[in-house]
Amino acid sequence: MTAALAETEGRLADLATTAKVIAELAPAGAEPDPPETNTAYQAIVNAFNQHPAQEFRARELHELLGMPTDEASVSITRSRLGRLARQGFLTQPGRGRYQKRT
Repeated sequence: MTAALAETEGRLADLATTAKVIAELAPAGAEPDPPETNTAYQAIVNAFNQHPAQEFRARELHELLGMPTDEASVSITRSRLGRLARQGFLTQPGRGRYQKRT
């Protein structure tokens, strides 16, 4: 049991040293890159902010933003638009159409 404890303490010391080296190599105050979904949401919100009076369908938004227009990608954006509408950022003036809430 004493040998197992000594081995575990040795590994723990190695891990502490490794953590210290990594902390020194990482730039101070550096934050990880935002996830892709946050970038997509930000692009959608920016598009509506730039065109506040315009109504968009998901496919039109993809074309405006230069995003892929395959059905799977557009379907994901439809979900995101629905979520933004439920959160109160967008309104739905017609079926499948979204506009910035004023």
